Order: sequence, then C-alpha cells, then structure tokens
Amino acid sequence: MDRALADIAPDAPHAETPNGDTLALHRRRVLLTGYRSHPHVGGQGVYLRELAIGLRDLGHSVTIASGPPYPDTPDGVELVEFPALNLFEEKNAFLALRMKHLFSKADRSEWLAHNTGAFGELLAFSYRLQSWLKSNADAFDVIHDNQTLMPPFVEMSRTVPVVATIHHPVAIDRGFAVEGVSKWWEKLLTRRWYGFTDQQARSVRQLPYLLAVSEAARDSHAEHYGMSAEQATVSFNGIDHAVFFPYADTPREANLIAATASADVPIKGLDVLMRAFVRLARQNSTLKLELIGQLREGRAKQILEEAGLLNRVSARSGVTREDIADLYRRASVVVCPARFEGFGFPAAEAMSCGAPVVASDGGALPEVVGDAGSIVPAGDASALEIAIRAVLNQPDMAREMSEAGARRALAAFSWKNHALAASALYEKAIAAC
Repeated sequence: MDRALADIAPDAPHAETPNGDTLALHRRRVLLTGYRSHPHVGGQGVYLRELAIGLRDLGHSVTIASGPPYPDTPDGVELVEFPALNLFEEKNAFLALRMKHLFSKADRSEWLAHNTGAFGELLAFSYRLQSWLKSNADAFDVIHDNQTLMPPFVEMSRTVPVVATIHHPVAIDRGFAVEGVSKWWEKLLTRRWYGFTDQQARSVRQLPYLLAVSEAARDSHAEHYGMSAEQATVSFNGIDHAVFFPYADTPREANLIAATASADVPIKGLDVLMRAFVRLARQNSTLKLELIGQLREGRAKQILEEAGLLNRVSARSGVTREDIADLYRRASVVVCPARFEGFGFPAAEAMSCGAPVVASDGGALPEVVGDAGSIVPAGDASALEIAIRAVLNQPDMAREMSEAGARRALAAFSWKNHALAASALYEKAIAAC
C-alpha cells in the first residue's frame, strides 16, 4: 500500500513514541468513525467530538463518519452521515423491511439481527462505511475507529491504515447482564444480544494499532478479547478545561451528593450508591442526591422506594456540559461507584471542577483519580458509605481533595496530548503499509 506523504510544516508538532523516539507529525487526512456519535448518548460521543477538535488543532484534515444520532460537528470538521433503519423506533420492526433494503448488505444485516434478538447496529454501520469507502478511500490517509471493532474494519485496513480506540470491552457488560437474569431463556437471549462482542474480539486481535484510554482499557481487552497488550498505546482522555474548571464564586452546598446515572445496570454501580445513600440519609435529614441522567425503573430506584427516600433524590437528563460543571462545583462530593470503567469521564470532569471525588476501584477509576480522591472496593456499599461520610464531615479533608483533584485534572487530562498520541500511531500504521 502506497500512502502519499503529507507536508511537514516548519513548526510541525512532535510526539514521543512508546519506545521514547521523537516523531515529527505529518498533516494527515483522518477519517474518524463512530456508529453513534452524539455527545448526549454517552462518553464515546464526547470522545469523538473532542478528538476531532484535538486533531484539527494539530493541523490534520478531519472527517467524521457516523451513524445516528449524529455528532455536534466542530468547526472545520466535515461530517458524513450514514442513516440507519432505526428499528427501535418502529412499531413492528419485522414489517419494516422494504424491497430496497434487500439490495443493501447493511440493511439486511441490521434487520435480521434486530428481529432475531441481536444488536446489529455496529456491524450494519461498518458495512455502510465499507461500501462508501470503495469510492472514497483515496481521500484519506488513515481511518481512526472509535471502538466499533467489527470485521469490515479488518478488511478496510488492507486499503487504508486503521487505528482503533478501545475504551472498555463490552464483554464485561455481557457478563454482568447474564449474571443479572435467572431464567435459562433470559440468559440465552442476553447472550444473543451481546453476540457482537465475539466479533469485536476477533477483530481487535487483528488490528495492530490500538489507542487505549487507560491501562485498564488495555489490560481488560487483553484479558477478555485475547489481544496482546503490546498492540495498544495508552493515553488518557482529555477534559475540556474551558468548561470544567474550579470557580471560587460558586459555593458548595452542604450535604449534596452528585453522581451520574447513564443506566441502572449492574456495571454502573448505581445500586451500590443507593444502598450507601440510604444509610447516610437515615442519619442526616438534610442529605440529598442529585443525578445527571434518568432514574429509570430498576434496582436502584427500588432501593430508594423501599426506604421511602425517593423524594431525597432528583435526576435531570438532557442537560448541557455547563449544567454538569455547575453541579460539580456545587456538590459536597461527587461519587463514581461503577464496577468497571474504561476511563470514567465523570470522575475526571468532577476533579477538574474542584469537587472532592469518591470512586470505586472498578477498572480505570484508580488511574484517573490517583491520590487526589478516595478509592473504595467496587460493589462495597459499606466502604462507600464510610468514604462519603468522611468527606461530608471533614471540611479540611474535602478542601485538600478539591485542590489536589483540580491540580491532577489540569496536568493529566489533555485532549492535545491524546491527539498527539493518536497522531504518532497514524505514522506507525501508515509506515507499516
């Protein structure tokens, strides 16, 4: 494969490769890909937007290819939209098939997967991208995939070099989901739904240039997907420090706990937080909990209802990043109770706002928090209760955690540094073709 060398400006940035060499970074034509990319659908949407900005600011030409919901496209970045069938919105997905869909491998794949209990959006997006790339491959020097990790990317890498970001292996979610149901047929259906993780495992083993957002992301992929840890370069995600920063004029509200509630599934540990909150709230009549997200029907809400404390918890969804930052600045403590995180944006963003952080030791959270916060065993509600109480009752400790967290966030979480790490991988991938 012959990729034309891009121009090097006199002031071109440099990056350090994993072996310590200094590498001049060329201005490349980068295609960022994500099957879903809107920032409000989760951390991966935030990731794609912020990486695009970081790469653009380094001088790269950046195009985003995305399925719906689409990203907030930064200035200077192009967007290629790949509409999906959106079968979850259909009243009868089985009857949604049309004659035109039969001529599309992606449409057939998405319809068949959905109607047989599998999650097929990742593979369908990959097929659409692969088909489009047949007539557009010459427009790009490198593809950077945001953890789609489907077999078509292995095939595409034979035409255009592919770098892929890995966050956390969804096989971990599958394990928690299977354990969370009791009936044999529920376990069977759950495994069917998560069948795409086996495809991801096969693909990631064949993609030699991976960017891991933490050591935990790298090591968990090696454990669950069988890849070699040497395939991955580790670089922390960044934080938008223009939005998430300490603001001395915002007073912290006494006895206010803040957390995120992206989903009430076991891996997020919301049930652990609620058990700890119930114990604390029974001893503190002014304690309240504010969630970013929705408190859906599930175990966490059930715990609150059984304790009669649902009125002490509020939840807001569809909020802006500025709203989130405001909550982090007001909160007495921000709690991150997940049983596993590939990175943990809430912890990093809360620290960046100067909030004291209590987090579990699930996945990358100890890497993110470092020695600037309090770490407790994942799933241990008693330990979480003790750690939260210590922050609420010891103002000096809370102040020290606040200051240490803000310093660490500013030093450790930089989108420019992450974009530089990605750029170094682009050069390696291109040189190997």
